[in-house]
Amino acid sequence: MRLSEFDFGLPKELIAQKPTIPRDHARLLVYSRKNGKITDDYFYNLDKYLEPATTLVLNDSKVEKSRLRFGPVEIFVLEVLNPTTIRALVRPGKRFRLGQESSLPLLQGPPLKILTIDIDDEGIRTLSLSLPIDDKRLDSHRLTPLPPYIAQDESLSSQYQTVYAKPLGSKAAPTAGLHFTKKQLEQLSHKHRIVKLTLHVGLGTFAPVKSEDISRHKMHSEEYLMSESAAATLNDAKHITAVGTTSLRVLESVGKPFKETAGATNIFITPGYQFSTVDSLITNFHLPKSTLLMLVAAMTGLEQMHHIYQHAISNKYRFYSFGDATLIL
Repeated sequence: MRLSEFDFGLPKELIAQKPTIPRDHARLLVYSRKNGKITDDYFYNLDKYLEPATTLVLNDSKVEKSRLRFGPVEIFVLEVLNPTTIRALVRPGKRFRLGQESSLPLLQGPPLKILTIDIDDEGIRTLSLSLPIDDKRLDSHRLTPLPPYIAQDESLSSQYQTVYAKPLGSKAAPTAGLHFTKKQLEQLSHKHRIVKLTLHVGLGTFAPVKSEDISRHKMHSEEYLMSESAAATLNDAKHITAVGTTSLRVLESVGKPFKETAGATNIFITPGYQFSTVDSLITNFHLPKSTLLMLVAAMTGLEQMHHIYQHAISNKYRFYSFGDATLIL
């Protein structure tokens, strides 16, 4: 398939800059694959549409403050190789040429010195630091890695976490889960089993597709964990609703029968994929030409995906990380 088949026009004003408060008051678009019907509602009414006794699967990964800012210079930490060596995206790139040492002023103490020791084909730098990456002197430079289409606002940091986030490790929030409140989850738990697993969101989720032939796109691996108790509950489930594309990718990567697993996945789901573990999906509205949109199209069909998104645009749903939700039945 062609990358251009996953493009659509979106008015800028529909890109949500802040979350809906309370969280569960975001809008909810419900799409039935059985009859193609679209229903407009609110997330607090989610249970009206869930299959009775479905098992909800949540990704409990917590977003790290992985963006470091030093005036006009930014370092987005992707991977810690050892306490003083990291892989990162940087800007401006000219400050981090191969073999070049940069000196960045800190609010406390002597400057941080950074040596660029490698640059890969995608521009990701391997950097050697004069301080350990977890040094307290870097804390005042750390920022929550809000997506580039949201203005950096550290006051939104706590709202860019799910209410059930626990293990640190993600570079972006598993955004479908941002809509849940603790009260709503408690109410849902009386009717549905709730399972938590972990996928640390990284480049595999949000790296752009650059090839017009999408089959040539290579997903980056992302680490995940499924516990023994989660696997047992899932094996007993008659119906599974994945909360977010990240949860879905773990389920499809592990496969049935589920088992306790710690690993990495680079699964790339596009139209034509046959789902073997997931019956329904809760997700947000995704960027044009993104791997996440391709996953949605794999579940709904390409034409139906465009129909859903045009309905959402016409009805002024809010898009992307802090935007509204979709339930695909």
